[in-house]
Amino acid sequence: MTFLSPYRPQILSLFRIMSGLLILQHGTSKILGFPTSQMSGVSIASLGGIAGVIELIFGVLLVIGLLSRLSAFILSGLMAVAYFIAHMPQGFFPMLNGGELAALYSFGFLYLAAAGPGPWSVDAKRTQG
Repeated sequence: MTFLSPYRPQILSLFRIMSGLLILQHGTSKILGFPTSQMSGVSIASLGGIAGVIELIFGVLLVIGLLSRLSAFILSGLMAVAYFIAHMPQGFFPMLNGGELAALYSFGFLYLAAAGPGPWSVDAKRTQG
């Protein structure tokens, strides 16, 4: 399917933006209480609260494309830690232990750390000028 090949840089930017927005909602739910979820209102001093702060800060940076590689790398590590702390003890298989999303996020963020932010980012604008 080569018809999308000319748009690879823009699709990379869309992947970064959407990944950032999706992880950002986890942070806003934990720290700001919106949208309301099971994790809303966690103590900032708890593991969930620390994760929420990281998701909030680096999610915003990823959405705007500032310090994108570093942000994606940190979020990749966060999701790997979340997988091994919260899901792996429930069993080996991600489909059975509820860890599919954490694993997918981890590898998606790792890809973004390697591939970069794409052309629609503050990082790209900073290197042009």
